[in-house]
Amino acid sequence: MSVGWKGKQCMAKKTFEQSLKQLERIVQELESGELPLENALKKFEEGIQLAKQCSRTLDETEKKISILLKEQNGSLVEKPFSLEQND
Repeated sequence: MSVGWKGKQCMAKKTFEQSLKQLERIVQELESGELPLENALKKFEEGIQLAKQCSRTLDETEKKISILLKEQNGSLVEKPFSLEQND
């Protein structure tokens, strides 16, 4: 099945934002209820792969942030994320 392999290969080249946007489109298509069952199943499988990819990307990003927040003595300082700067 070269089609599935190509699909996975293309998925790996997408940015997190592109994958998330495509996942949102798939959810909208599935929620519309207008897809034939076979197409809906293919979209669902594609959506699962995209969700896994996004989750891996988020996990990797979290690890990178944790590394960046390490103190000089090697201890990890956990700081809450806030969009507002109240320093």
